[in-house]
Amino acid sequence: MWTEHIARELDRLLEEHAGRVYTAAVLHIRRHGEIVYERAVGYPNPEASPATTTPDTLFDLASLTKLFTATAIMALIHQRPDAFPEGVDTPVAHILPEFRGKRPIHAYEDPLHPGEWVTVSEGARDVDAGVVTLRDLLAHCSGLPAWRPLYRWSPQTIRQRVLNTFFSYLPRTRVVYSDIGFILLGWVIEAVTGQQLDHAIRDLVLNPLGLKHVGYRSPGKTPFPREDKVAATEFCRWRGRRVWGEVHDENAWALGGVAGHAGLFGTARDVAAFGQAWLDALHGKDTLPVPTPLVREAVSEQAKDGVVRRGLGWELRSSDPESFTFPLSPSTFGHTGFTGTSLHVDPERQIVIACFTNRVYYGRDASGIMEFRRKVYRVVGEG
Repeated sequence: MWTEHIARELDRLLEEHAGRVYTAAVLHIRRHGEIVYERAVGYPNPEASPATTTPDTLFDLASLTKLFTATAIMALIHQRPDAFPEGVDTPVAHILPEFRGKRPIHAYEDPLHPGEWVTVSEGARDVDAGVVTLRDLLAHCSGLPAWRPLYRWSPQTIRQRVLNTFFSYLPRTRVVYSDIGFILLGWVIEAVTGQQLDHAIRDLVLNPLGLKHVGYRSPGKTPFPREDKVAATEFCRWRGRRVWGEVHDENAWALGGVAGHAGLFGTARDVAAFGQAWLDALHGKDTLPVPTPLVREAVSEQAKDGVVRRGLGWELRSSDPESFTFPLSPSTFGHTGFTGTSLHVDPERQIVIACFTNRVYYGRDASGIMEFRRKVYRVVGEG
């Protein structure tokens, strides 16, 4: 049962971590479809504006963008079965013909430690890109590297270099969270719809769900006019400025601010409504442009590697007692964003949690945000 004690504890946690882990935060919680808690604290960009955080403050969703990309893919599979002859198991090469042929297995550049490389598999076997399916991309078990430095490449070469990328392990033998896989999914959406990705996401997901406060911020066509309504993120040494009102992710920025893995901005309230739509659809309601069987498949285990469990687009609750999601029910599904955003849905408790912060304002060390989330989810889980 939701109590005033829980609300006071969450108030305390939000205030306690403001100015230390983040400068701005909004925590929005729904239970049985009703808003039971919403609180905004801090300042979107204290070094440049006196504006305070409100429930309408926009946050860089970072990898929460992947949830909208996944939903769009599943909506297209339902609406355009002619384009996906094998449904979610349709090979990527069926839609992106360049993504085929033998590729070597290779270490990839470590995005958090420049100059270092990450080796997933020591095997020297080649991989046929043509065997990779949409399911593999959605479940992060495609064999693709987690990341490549697209922003360092010539804009004219990015697409071809991604389509011809090496692999880092044999498909379906590991789970490696891959931005590259979701960049490809974004291009799949564009190929099938004939639209730019931002327009396709709008038409397939945002408009059907009535999400007016979620969208891409791309140069020359920004849908949100005021920077002080947006939580600033990191001081980017590569760009030479505090990132404010533009996408934090360097690779999404290199792709014009619109990509399948990152680029969306939104409010905690609208993203919670998105989570609620998934929760309701899971229980058979017509709240998503995705049929109920595919909704249920998306939030069930598709791939596992140790304590890491993946659905289609969604991350599933970890069995690790140290995980911040552990206090929630075993059927919980959700996702996090590198900038400090998170969305989790607990079907057993009928709870949706949108916890939005701009934690990268202070840098990329994740220990502070992990501790904060663990405390918040423990309070919610005990309620």
